[in-house]
Amino acid sequence: MAGHLLDQPHHDGSELYVPQGAPQLGDVVPVRFRVPATGSERALWVRTVRDAEPRMAPARLEHADEHERWYVADLPMHNPVTGYRALLDEPGGYRWLNGTGTHARDVADTHDFRLSAHEPAPGWLDDAVVYQIFPDRFARSSGHTGPPVGELPDWAQPADWADESIAAGPGVATQFYGGDLPGIEQRLDHLQRLGVDTVYLTPIFPARSNHRYDASTFDHVDPLLGGDQALVSLSRALHSRGMRLIGDLTTNHTGAGHEWFARAQADRASEEASFYYWQQQDPGYVAWLGHASLPKLNYNAPALAERLIEGPDSVIGRWLREPVSLDGWRIDVANMTGRYGADDFTHEVARTIRATMRDLNPEAVLAAEHFHDAGLDLRAGGWHTNMNYTAFTRPVWTWLVDPDNQLGFLGLPTSIPRRDGPSVVATMREFDAAVPWSITTHQWNMLGSHDTPRLRTVVKSREMAEVAAGLLFTYPGTPVMFAGDEGGLTGVNGEHARVPMPWPQIDAGGGPGWDAATFDLYRSLIAMRRGSRALREGGLRWALVEPDAVAYLRETADERVLVLASRAPWGGATLPRHLVPAGGDVENLHGGAALRLRADGIELPGDGPGVQVWRLA
Repeated sequence: MAGHLLDQPHHDGSELYVPQGAPQLGDVVPVRFRVPATGSERALWVRTVRDAEPRMAPARLEHADEHERWYVADLPMHNPVTGYRALLDEPGGYRWLNGTGTHARDVADTHDFRLSAHEPAPGWLDDAVVYQIFPDRFARSSGHTGPPVGELPDWAQPADWADESIAAGPGVATQFYGGDLPGIEQRLDHLQRLGVDTVYLTPIFPARSNHRYDASTFDHVDPLLGGDQALVSLSRALHSRGMRLIGDLTTNHTGAGHEWFARAQADRASEEASFYYWQQQDPGYVAWLGHASLPKLNYNAPALAERLIEGPDSVIGRWLREPVSLDGWRIDVANMTGRYGADDFTHEVARTIRATMRDLNPEAVLAAEHFHDAGLDLRAGGWHTNMNYTAFTRPVWTWLVDPDNQLGFLGLPTSIPRRDGPSVVATMREFDAAVPWSITTHQWNMLGSHDTPRLRTVVKSREMAEVAAGLLFTYPGTPVMFAGDEGGLTGVNGEHARVPMPWPQIDAGGGPGWDAATFDLYRSLIAMRRGSRALREGGLRWALVEPDAVAYLRETADERVLVLASRAPWGGATLPRHLVPAGGDVENLHGGAALRLRADGIELPGDGPGVQVWRLA
């Protein structure tokens, strides 16, 4: 049988180890560390970095029993983001404990634990399950399934609702299905039946594409989606059900057809001309990644911030106010916003947006899109959270991907590699450790989005999709799902993944394009998460990392949940018996398999693929 990791010291930012809530500068924060009774430490010290200089402070033994010792140290909150790690003084040397585990060598500060004085994401995100909708492909209010009816813009190539989405080449951005906001409102029962409570809409402003990331104005909702009143109606319908609505904004660029850009081109002395970067070579202006349809915004212009991000009358502010009352924004290509050459306004932009939102709605969330390492940006006090491709999507894919896949791997010139459990968990731990726990616990974890292949295409089978979904709804962070994943929709890349929802099959309880069993699985996992505070707010203690199986504990002061995920049959393992105290019991939350409690340990089943979740009383 495999060995376990619960004989290692542990610390994370959850309530068992750190007081919850953002500390203030000047506070002294007690931080606790758990060391197994089998440890050989003579003392535990805490190393912190104050004003860029390391300092050591002794920890005191707070509690000990036959299973473990708890140490506590006082950590001065002298800097807005304070990094720290533990040193275990042991015979023959020392070990460091940081966010990636224990190390019998010196390690860089990159993965130290961190406390942040910056205000964390709103508390409702602890409980939220977010549902991403691409409006053109979700639902038509007319119910018509042929080509869209009525007058269409010249760029639109009408498609039947049952047509396959174009994956690449001509038409990929102009294939038009005609989904609209009233259609979404008509289908809110589906969302509530599933168990989601927050809707994130990709852009809804007028544009010359089906994705609408090339807005022609930020002042109105696209009439093709139903116009301003349709957004007001959808927002009110969601709020009346106790649900929330998040918008999507491009602070990095506008469309080439945007009214600001038209004025800028017509009059280079205009205020709007200062909103953009200009150059001698074609097309005469700087465009996002060279796409001429997306001229890049220049935050050297104070008036740009005033119009777009700063204050109640800015674009950010206006849509947070009545009558729409958005509950937050997701910011497209947030990592590039305000960055060009020697210019780097990204953190200033993010903090300005957050200040605008705080003044209008302190409970509004600010989520960034950042496809690679977002650690430095997320520590700066701007974005509340990030779309968590690095610490969740990518490693989960590499563990569960079909080994014969030929799918592109999120911008890399290679197909998705298949990796083992130790590699996957090391990746997750490194990227999680790059940010404070207050951000890790609110990261937008995803199994795919409108910019990626569909999960079902990545993993091929319903069984592997269940393993992935089990991780999504039990791992620290906020689960975010792309509309249709709950029914096993497929797609080989982001454009192809934007498949219309097959409502006739959904209404009929299933069909060749809608897997009712997968829907029931998602519904069950969401309900399980809602019924467990540990799964929503608990810490993360890795218990087992094997090539084909991983297990972790989610723990709060009042609950302990054990999650076991396997991609194939494996050898099984035994965990310490004291995880279930004498007289305690085990409640099976998902998966059906029973834990075997023996006098000398807890035996984990070695079957697979699958996900098992137990509450350990």
